[in-house]
Amino acid sequence: MVTPAVPGALTVALAATAALATVSDGTCGGDRPRMDDMWDVAIVGAGPAGSAAALRAAQLRPELRVLLLDRAGFPRDKPCGDGIAAHGRDELALLGLPALIDDYRPTPRLTVVSPGGVRVSAEAARPNHVVPRRVFDARLVAAARARGVEVRRHRVKDLALDGTGVVIDGRLRARTVVAADGAGSVVRRLIGLAAPADQHTAIAVRGYADVPEDDDVQLIAMQKAGWPAYAWSFPIGDGTANVGFGMLLPRLRAAGAPGRQVLHGRLAELLPDRPARDLRAHHLPLSTGRPAPGAGRVLLAGDAAGLINPLTGEGIYYALLSGRLAAEAAVESPGDPLTRYRDKLRGALGRHLRTTDALARLAQYPGFIDAAIETAARRKEVFDLLVDVGLGAGTVPAPLALAVGMRWLYRSLGRSLRAGR
Repeated sequence: MVTPAVPGALTVALAATAALATVSDGTCGGDRPRMDDMWDVAIVGAGPAGSAAALRAAQLRPELRVLLLDRAGFPRDKPCGDGIAAHGRDELALLGLPALIDDYRPTPRLTVVSPGGVRVSAEAARPNHVVPRRVFDARLVAAARARGVEVRRHRVKDLALDGTGVVIDGRLRARTVVAADGAGSVVRRLIGLAAPADQHTAIAVRGYADVPEDDDVQLIAMQKAGWPAYAWSFPIGDGTANVGFGMLLPRLRAAGAPGRQVLHGRLAELLPDRPARDLRAHHLPLSTGRPAPGAGRVLLAGDAAGLINPLTGEGIYYALLSGRLAAEAAVESPGDPLTRYRDKLRGALGRHLRTTDALARLAQYPGFIDAAIETAARRKEVFDLLVDVGLGAGTVPAPLALAVGMRWLYRSLGRSLRAGR
């Protein structure tokens, strides 16, 4: 992995953020907060969702007291595909950070191989980027600190209602809490919301591999065995690529072999020319099983809200978007942030999530994906639309859905006729 120079205005702030690794639990160089201290917004988890919430709250109302908590010091690694779609960059611009990742080379091309071997390779309408989470998350935290957000290293263990807000671990009080503490969210459990069911959970293994320095193509190679399942290779731009393999948790358990053996083995099988190192596994709570977006004055964002695209596993765009919307709800409606947040999520993602819910059901049939990729290979506008659905907030118009369905039917009939000869 590479950690290139940070854009000028963030250099000092990033250095300050890195120093958090040595700060003791619950403090930030000062006295512990008194029980009567009230934070306007307290955010649990300083990944993209949590940092976006902190940045947006401070952007909208600089006088607010905003607290950002995380159990880890930054920079820190986070298993992830590291892909930041153009839609994610749009969110960074809205947060006032349009140049945050400008020093990383864009990856303009995308190649997708379907379960049946159908291939499409084209230049995306807008390029994507690949930035290691160790770098990306630290920059977001640094930007939040530079905007006046207080960042503390703290592991949350308890929440309680306090009439006017929420009490965290008996000593921190906040009018609104944004839970952005990841797939295994402690806060989600503390407010009584269940973790996603296994059928709505994927598991992936991520590592890094050496690739040619001029490699600028993001690759997704799907596998019919254990479908839905695919490997990926996302070049960073420095001669390394983020590589990995993921599949649904029930399919992994049904594979009849240890999970590590299956995940590592299939990654090596699909990407034989890119032996991986630093392999780490992680769970992905898919949006098909998303919980309620919160309870009372606690709002869930990012992975904690089950906002992972079920077609691609993309989550950074959802994290930035939902974190921003949670902060807006907390600022605009401090007395009832959940109702405002629910409305904002519905407006931003409602149609899109209904689309991906439906496509995820159809995607259980690898032949449907073959038909979709074959259609995208023939029509560039379809390719761009599928990218928008898989990496952003796109929807599928009825004529396109019909076209893919007809091609799926045609392919299925063709196979049946050939088998009957």
